[in-house]
Amino acid sequence: MPNRRVGVYIDGFNLYYGGRGLCGKGTAGWRWLDVRALAARLVAGHSTWTGTTIERVVYCTAVISGADNPVGNREQDAYLRALRRTHATDHIELGNYVHRVARAPLATPDRNGRPVIAHPGGPLMVKNGAGQDEPTAVFMVSTARREEKGSDVNVAAHLLLDVLEQRIDAAVVISNDSDLKFPVQTARARVPVGTVNPTRSLTAGKLRGSPTDGVGNHWWYQLTAADLHACQLPDPAAGVRKPTPW
Repeated sequence: MPNRRVGVYIDGFNLYYGGRGLCGKGTAGWRWLDVRALAARLVAGHSTWTGTTIERVVYCTAVISGADNPVGNREQDAYLRALRRTHATDHIELGNYVHRVARAPLATPDRNGRPVIAHPGGPLMVKNGAGQDEPTAVFMVSTARREEKGSDVNVAAHLLLDVLEQRIDAAVVISNDSDLKFPVQTARARVPVGTVNPTRSLTAGKLRGSPTDGVGNHWWYQLTAADLHACQLPDPAAGVRKPTPW
């Protein structure tokens, strides 16, 4: 197919935290990411698609609160301005943060990151009203949580709108969020889809599939630190300076 138009749909926080896991927290040289260049690198290096044009790059994120995290807010603002001014994205869709109090059992992670519920033991024991130990008791804790909301929904909505309105001939989704199972499967029935896992974890089972599903010619890839380091914006980027720690 000549001039295959490719749409790229990015969960910004999934990509950010994935990159931090790949490159190291506090490590410089990967956050000033040119997402259009990254998309072109991935399509050229890992798909069998020919005659491609990166037609549309949609970046979905949420604005970091200036009250809660003023440094993060300033750094993110600089990055979003750089993306817009350099036309590294065609559209930035903003979700939001919500603040909640969550009540849950106290737990520690196992070697795979799954929760192991903590019970009384050692120097910290719980006794019932009769003065007997309760070794199976569960400690319940309340924690303040700040959750980013909307990015997965926005990725799904833009992907499906562009597919169904025939704005694109192929799609790349950069996320390892299993909640995207339905929109990604729906897209695969209509256009070839590249699914890019930006994290160190295994690709979510719900995002896996066969290259021959639907219309076929799909592919999967797990991002590397080298991909991020190779696709950096200039500094300054259209007049926007890269934050010093980046």
